[in-house]
Amino acid sequence: MTTASWNASGQYYETCSCDYFCPCILGQMSVEPTKGTCTFAMAFQIEKGSFGSVSLDGLGFIVVGLTPEAMGKGNWSVGLVIDDRATAEQRDSITALASGSAGGPMAALSGLIGKFLGVESAPIKFSHDGANWSVTASHLVDMAAAPAMGINPGNAEPLQLSNTGHPANDRIALAHAMKSHVDALGVSWNDKSGKNNGQYAPFNWRGA
Repeated sequence: MTTASWNASGQYYETCSCDYFCPCILGQMSVEPTKGTCTFAMAFQIEKGSFGSVSLDGLGFIVVGLTPEAMGKGNWSVGLVIDDRATAEQRDSITALASGSAGGPMAALSGLIGKFLGVESAPIKFSHDGANWSVTASHLVDMAAAPAMGINPGNAEPLQLSNTGHPANDRIALAHAMKSHVDALGVSWNDKSGKNNGQYAPFNWRGA
């Protein structure tokens, strides 16, 4: 069966349980997370998108997961929280592009997933306070971060990494996670230390 043509673009936000800055990208996923395991929440705010004839405009979803050791060794546990405003068709479409089953950037990670934890629905809210951002999904996810700035006080833009190979964007802005709460689909994590990793970027995906 031919996969429908699809696209999705908007903003991506992530926090993870690694100390700032997460070594996984720099170590090409071959190094252990700073705490031995890594819990993460990757939130995507779709500004414009469609999956075949199904519109995805204005919806959001969050990929939550746990990697038990170095990310490149696989055996990830991953689940999805999808905007509760989504129809059944929209939920299925978002699940297909977020899981990689419909191709696109997330397909490169699908071989690393050992257990798919399922899908939950919740009202997802994306907020900004100046350059700071936050994402909430009812009691399931609550995370916030502030941009990581360089030592030059005249620079208005945050530190950034290029050529990362990250599925959201090859270029990501770095951030300090102010808080991270995940209690969804068997993934549980709470941190308010301000010492964990965050990152964010625009994303622009298309099906293969």
